[in-house]
Amino acid sequence: MNMWAWVSLALFTAWAAVAFGLRAALQRRRTGDAGFRGISGRPGSASWWAGVLFVLALLGGPAAPLALLAGMPDLPGADGNAGLRWTGLVVALSGIAATLAAQSAMGASWRVGVDTAERTDLVTSGLFAHIRNPVFTAMTITAAGLALMVPNALAAVTWAVLVLAIELQVRVVEEPYLSRVHGPAYSRYTAKAGRFVPGIGRRSPALA
Repeated sequence: MNMWAWVSLALFTAWAAVAFGLRAALQRRRTGDAGFRGISGRPGSASWWAGVLFVLALLGGPAAPLALLAGMPDLPGADGNAGLRWTGLVVALSGIAATLAAQSAMGASWRVGVDTAERTDLVTSGLFAHIRNPVFTAMTITAAGLALMVPNALAAVTWAVLVLAIELQVRVVEEPYLSRVHGPAYSRYTAKAGRFVPGIGRRSPALA
């Protein structure tokens, strides 16, 4: 199964390099700003934990295949399951493509983290017409695919940590920020577009 560990590691490295490194370089070239805002909130707060957990999940991406190379066993029922790994490859590639498409759709509004003193345009077209957070959805899909390629305990924990980090980031940091900055326009948008998948997580305009 070492081949799958190397493939997973290569895919993660390529995804991280393009989705963060290349995207930041393009953002700086086009706008003069790389788009990185870092971890929000005071240490120990929910918003701070969102950033910390996100970093831990990114570190877990390469750690899971490296753990497989070091001898960590697969989860029960996954050992020797080639179909599971091929499925993971397809899912990961789909997630990578979706990540890049969603980032591109954000244009100049693309950011990693939130600066509460900053105002960016509210993107509501393309993928964003149906899903409010398509970048996060695509990242979750990518991480799920990578975990299926090396289905050990560390991969499963990494995926769970990423999901928790994204939930905290969206609910505690980004949604309150966007609601404050864009007001009624954001309320109307959240009533139409799902949070992570179409139709699910839409908010009543009275509560948005």
